[in-house]
Amino acid sequence: MPDERTQDGHRIDGRRTPAGDSKDHHIALPDLDDAEAVQHSIADMEEIVLGAPRRYTSGQVAHMVGVPLEEARRLWRALGFADFGPARAFTDADVEALRHLLDLIGSGLLPEPVAAQFVRSVGQTMARFAEWQTEAWLEYIGGELTGERSEQVVGGAGDVMPELEPLVLYAWRRHLAAATTRVMESLTDHNTVGQRLAVGFADLVGFTRMSRNLSEAELGRLVQTFEDAATDVIMAMGGRLVKTLGDEVLFVAFKPESAVELGLRLVEAMAAEPVLPELRVGIAYGQVLSRMGDVFGTTVNLASRLTALAPKNTVVIDRELAVALGEEPAFDLQPMWRRPVRGLGLVEPWTVARHTVRGPDGVAPEDEDEAGTPIPDQAGPVG
Repeated sequence: MPDERTQDGHRIDGRRTPAGDSKDHHIALPDLDDAEAVQHSIADMEEIVLGAPRRYTSGQVAHMVGVPLEEARRLWRALGFADFGPARAFTDADVEALRHLLDLIGSGLLPEPVAAQFVRSVGQTMARFAEWQTEAWLEYIGGELTGERSEQVVGGAGDVMPELEPLVLYAWRRHLAAATTRVMESLTDHNTVGQRLAVGFADLVGFTRMSRNLSEAELGRLVQTFEDAATDVIMAMGGRLVKTLGDEVLFVAFKPESAVELGLRLVEAMAAEPVLPELRVGIAYGQVLSRMGDVFGTTVNLASRLTALAPKNTVVIDRELAVALGEEPAFDLQPMWRRPVRGLGLVEPWTVARHTVRGPDGVAPEDEDEAGTPIPDQAGPVG
């Protein structure tokens, strides 16, 4: 296998070798009252993270690669970055990355329409990933660029970067394998037209009101606890976390039974966290358009509306999911009132709970107080 390094000690992507970084770069915390020293430290940190110094303008990069300037800028913006104008903002790695992308397109290995989507998805994913990383480090050092922890983080930046890269690539490969499997299985199901999924929202009840009485640190811990607990449940059940929205998560599941079990476990997991308020979950089942990792369509809109209809600590599903569950013995489905929902017509929601063994009189011991509550007859039968 050929050596990736050139004679000047750089890898073919323009970055210095990890050994070069760790030997040649150590950043000490600057005197925060010295603005010039702070700027020098920022520049040093950027060079370590980027792997090379900024030395080229966008025009120079375009010329070196052999593409029009506007095309180079278009790809740069697709990755999620602002234009730098005439500034020397680009490194050897930027040149090599653009050249490599254009070679992939030119060879036919990465068709141009796919490349456009690929660049945008990488940019959006990595932008969010980077924000999460820096927020985690900021929380670790206590939000202050002083002290032992800050010295540790800043001083060790050059060593940790090359150690994290293999983990990022590993996670990407594993997720790609899982996504490919799901897509191929759906394509081989001749009874399905398009992608049929269960889409769910899980929403913290009264979050806005609660947040007014919390400090920023307390609010941050609450949101982190919610996201961690939700992610753990969703991943354990084989679902996919599409995105988090502060007090709400959007997820998809690929089997009706798994979707309902996932929703119930979310409610149970949040109830076990003393700092979290009650949760409500809405799940709909149907055709879904997936784009750039997000999901769209009527099914998604319906799931959102069902969440708003759900009582606290309750999972509410749509008629399609109730039908798909069939006679599943693990769950107890109860119809709610049919109601019109703007843009979706008449909606028939159902509450779902774990099946409870009932006595001879048909009443569960823990539900005796509610035994006289009638079920509204406006909802039609499932099936």
